[in-house]
Amino acid sequence: MKKYLNQALKELASQQVKYAPVARRLEQMRRAEKLLTEIDPQKAYPYQFVCFRVTEFRSDANPNLLIPGTDLIPDLGLWINELANSLPAVPVEEVAEPVLTLDQMSKRLNVTTKTINRWRKRGLIGIPVLYNGRRQMGFLASLVDPFLAANKDRIAKSGRFTLLTQEEKDEILRRAQRFARLGLGSLSEISKRIARRLGRSTETVRYTIKNFDREHPEQALYPEVTGPLDQADKMVIFDSYRRGMDVDTLAKNFQRNRSCMYRVLNEIRAQRFLDQPLEFIYHESFDDPDQAARIVAPMPNAEAFELARRHMRIPKDAPPELFSNYEMPLLTKDQEQHLFRKMNFLKHRAAKKLGEMKLPSGLINYAKLRVEALDQIEADLKEANQVKDLLIRCNMRLVTSIAKRHSGQVENFFELLSDGNISLMRAVEKFDYSRGNKFSTYASWAIMKNFARSIPDEKNRRERFVTGNEEIFDAAEDRRTDEKECIAAAEQASAKVNDLLESLEPREREIIRLRAGLDNIDQGLTLEKIGERLGITKERVRQLNVRAMKKLRTIVEKQKEEV
Repeated sequence: MKKYLNQALKELASQQVKYAPVARRLEQMRRAEKLLTEIDPQKAYPYQFVCFRVTEFRSDANPNLLIPGTDLIPDLGLWINELANSLPAVPVEEVAEPVLTLDQMSKRLNVTTKTINRWRKRGLIGIPVLYNGRRQMGFLASLVDPFLAANKDRIAKSGRFTLLTQEEKDEILRRAQRFARLGLGSLSEISKRIARRLGRSTETVRYTIKNFDREHPEQALYPEVTGPLDQADKMVIFDSYRRGMDVDTLAKNFQRNRSCMYRVLNEIRAQRFLDQPLEFIYHESFDDPDQAARIVAPMPNAEAFELARRHMRIPKDAPPELFSNYEMPLLTKDQEQHLFRKMNFLKHRAAKKLGEMKLPSGLINYAKLRVEALDQIEADLKEANQVKDLLIRCNMRLVTSIAKRHSGQVENFFELLSDGNISLMRAVEKFDYSRGNKFSTYASWAIMKNFARSIPDEKNRRERFVTGNEEIFDAAEDRRTDEKECIAAAEQASAKVNDLLESLEPREREIIRLRAGLDNIDQGLTLEKIGERLGITKERVRQLNVRAMKKLRTIVEKQKEEV
């Protein structure tokens, strides 16, 4: 059963079904049908206006609710049907005017009964009647004529429909069999191609093929995959899409249509967001829309910060584990305050949008699931993580400074440094910028408190599990690869590559990443594949790739000259 797009109209229908008299419901159906003919899909309508038009009652509920015309049209059709189905069946002999059954309406308008039922969802009013002892849907002229007058073109087009001859059915099946054997597309795509060739509607061709498959399951051209996709299949679809597989290929592999694939992708994206804990420090300014633009703006003196970052140099005697300490300059108090406010605001905005698409039970509200909202949430969380990363990198020297003061109490300084970095990350999440304190004050206490706990624990562990052979192990030559050094060197190289790519235009940067396989792709994509992704020719991809590489070489040469 189709569901309402707007909960308020569903509740209104439920109220009328329970409490409105039969005659009143019939009048409300007429009023709703009249309103349906006046709806402009491009406009939005206040709920109170809709309520008054169909019930003649001025409601105080939902004073700020605006219903888009695109949602109001199907909802009014459902509203009319729900009220119609709630009416008691009246013997056809007792109805004051002639009643047409579903079959009689079909013959009168020269359309199928399925078409009549589709029109009921668009506002055609039918009422339950008892005809030959059976409950059926009846149509009164007084209720049908307004719909016919408002939908003349639709009815005329449907009335020109003629049933398929056996020769036409055979031709459709012959073409469909050839396409299925060659594997040239899904049922929907093939139906469209055959419909264009034979001058028939897509739905007619699709129905003919599905009817054949239903009657001859052993010879089915497009065997129907029934039942919902399980969670494992959904994850395979999502992971395959992230690795670069296009939606058409996924639809073909899982024998579903494109809409189903997009639904799965959006569902998994939304579920991942809902499963991800969003912690932030709230501030009352977050709910003021006038301050949003100022909060997400670049931080104060961003140009001076960027200039200082470019002039940062790593000391020659610095160990690889400390390279990251010399990549970012220190932040001023104003810059710090701005970045913490921005990070928490972005998380708050993402959490607010997630709350709108979540049911009280914690599950996804599919009626509120929108691609635009998911894209906005993803962008906000990505930017919030970038701000968080910047705050951490700008304060890593603070951890080193505190760790050096405690280095005499431990045997491995870099383990102590790693422990301090974790404390720094937690401090960034928990710091309340609105109190006016500098972050370094808060973070210093958090790091020292952690050291006060972790250093005694480490000493106790070593004393309990001492083997007596430590001197032998320490004197032996260590021929193993220094994993930390390799990781640190790799991270530094990755950071340098990312910094270089930031100087390119977005499309050039994307081409370099795809060509080199930098985005979790096992190997770089071909020029043709990249062109398909970006909607440009293979030659244009090659030109942009050459231009981007020239820019990168020029930047690297300038950096060498500065050094």
